[in-house]
Amino acid sequence: MTNSTSTTPAPGTPGGPGTLAGRREWTALGVLMLPLLLVSMDVSVLYFAIPSISADLEPSGTQQLWIFDIYAFVLAGLLMTMGSLGDRIGRRKVLLFGAAAFGTASVIAAYANSPETLIAARALLGIGGATLMPSTMAIIRTMFTDPGQRAKAIGMWSGVMTGGIALGSVMSGVLVEYFWWGSVFLVNLPAMVLLLVLGPILLPESKNPEPGRFDLLSVPLSMAAVLPVIYGVKEIPSEGWKFEYVVSVLVGLVFTALFVHRQRTAKSPLISPALFRGRGFAPAVVLNLIASFGMLGSAYFTTQYLQSVLGKSSMEAALWALLPTVLVGVAAPVAAQLVQKGVHRAHVVSGGFVTAACGYGLLTLAGTDSMWLVLAGAGVLAAGIVTVMSQMMDLALGTVPVGNAGAASSLLETGAEFGGALGMAVLGSIGTAVYRHEIPAGAPAPAHETLGGALAVARQLPGGAGQALATAAREAFTSGMQAAAVAGAVLLLGAAVLATATLRKVHVREAPAEAVESVA
Repeated sequence: MTNSTSTTPAPGTPGGPGTLAGRREWTALGVLMLPLLLVSMDVSVLYFAIPSISADLEPSGTQQLWIFDIYAFVLAGLLMTMGSLGDRIGRRKVLLFGAAAFGTASVIAAYANSPETLIAARALLGIGGATLMPSTMAIIRTMFTDPGQRAKAIGMWSGVMTGGIALGSVMSGVLVEYFWWGSVFLVNLPAMVLLLVLGPILLPESKNPEPGRFDLLSVPLSMAAVLPVIYGVKEIPSEGWKFEYVVSVLVGLVFTALFVHRQRTAKSPLISPALFRGRGFAPAVVLNLIASFGMLGSAYFTTQYLQSVLGKSSMEAALWALLPTVLVGVAAPVAAQLVQKGVHRAHVVSGGFVTAACGYGLLTLAGTDSMWLVLAGAGVLAAGIVTVMSQMMDLALGTVPVGNAGAASSLLETGAEFGGALGMAVLGSIGTAVYRHEIPAGAPAPAHETLGGALAVARQLPGGAGQALATAAREAFTSGMQAAAVAGAVLLLGAAVLATATLRKVHVREAPAEAVESVA
């Protein structure tokens, strides 16, 4: 059991810089992957459970939205706080606290007897998730000091995160089919118990030995910066550019400016501006954000395409959506191997963006009966994006002092949350605009809003009229997806150029273990 309070062992000792990790570290990585998988699954685990929850707890429409959204909001709002806290009091300590909170919240959620209780439990799950994500990445940085091994470990981390979101909806469908809705939460318990038992044995403790005082004012400022923006851009694709959502984004941007000012002037900031002095860190954050934009921007369309255009059931759509993740498991390890064999990281990352753009290119060719083409496009896009994200995480963590690994990883993940929300908002808005332009002018008002609304109206119309409206709506949605795919492809090709320009002179020199940044 390791109880060291330094960030990494000294050179020449087991686990020191450049030392190859052994069976213990790889076993510990496997233990870390289980809670990480569940945290990512919880983003989508309610997809099939919500009808049963609605029948049992009878939430209002607003309460149902909060049951869905509160988890992601709390998680995004607390990532920076929890990453910085782990750097100060110990990553393993924060990780185990998060596992206990996640397990407790899972039990509360499973046996919730009111919408309010379930919302509170989902919020507590978000707190647990916010502690788990940056802590796992920071601990990986501590355990794997050899750059090649760390790249492989981060590739696995990226694959688990991406695959978990797709797996969550399928898992919930299977569990709800055979058990009651609470089982989608209880499935979390074995992994959390395993982490609580094996974590103190296998995982090293690590923290910044000179972290400075914890800046309490930065905590509400960070949440006020993140939450309004995430909320606004999340609602815009479905509700349109309404005044309240635009104001929400603007308010968040004002608090973002205040948060940045606080970090630049505080003696002990939550996120030290010195992180950006590491060559390659700022490009890594920006490129990771763009990659997340591309990933979730496409998911907004492909899930609806499978269900509403092709007419698949929710379970069928979820199962088919697993197919593209096969390429995800290959992409990150291949990218790591290329970098280790001497291919410049700039070329690997720009190649990932070009690959992802090709995925969008395939989506531009889709018609209303092109399931295999859409799945292929989604798979190629996901493989390219995971290539980029795994390399950007490795680059960012390799260029910052080990003592700030938690803050660095939390900043990457917060950027990814922003990117995903922006992707759905911007590309979703493009698709919606094209859809509304192409839907027949004489169609009922609900048909002009969404494809789901059009199909609901079509089912109420007699014979040929209903079929004609449904066909027109599916074609309009597909045209919107094609237009959004063009925009996504152009953005990712631009990101490929940006990656080449910003990374071509970045030759990573590992931040030494002794060079722990003092923010006091």
